[in-house]
Amino acid sequence: MNDKILTPLLSAALLCTGCQTVAPEYEVPARIIDPDDASRAALLETVNSIMGSEVMIADNALTASSFLTIENRPQPTMENPVPIGRDYQRPVTLRLVIVDSECILIDDRNGGRYLLRNTRCIGD
Repeated sequence: MNDKILTPLLSAALLCTGCQTVAPEYEVPARIIDPDDASRAALLETVNSIMGSEVMIADNALTASSFLTIENRPQPTMENPVPIGRDYQRPVTLRLVIVDSECILIDDRNGGRYLLRNTRCIGD
């Protein structure tokens, strides 16, 4: 094809695609403020749901940072009731963001987004 024809066609195609971009959701890293029993229960329920098992988390989780790292703990067995040693599985990282005044917990493994009910958070 002739360069005189190809250049305007490519320019027009790029111009059209540039106008069709979608603005991403506006999210800000956040942390929990004024945690109470209801917000702690909501966080624990959400984290347990994400992990697919019961997890222990501190009462002040996500109050000083927007990240929550959950490490895997080796399961006890009859031969090894108190497991000692290293677990080579990658820890799970969850991060808290605020979107339109709602607290959203994001699973960095797959991008899953979970609304934290009964929870107040503030942007970092």
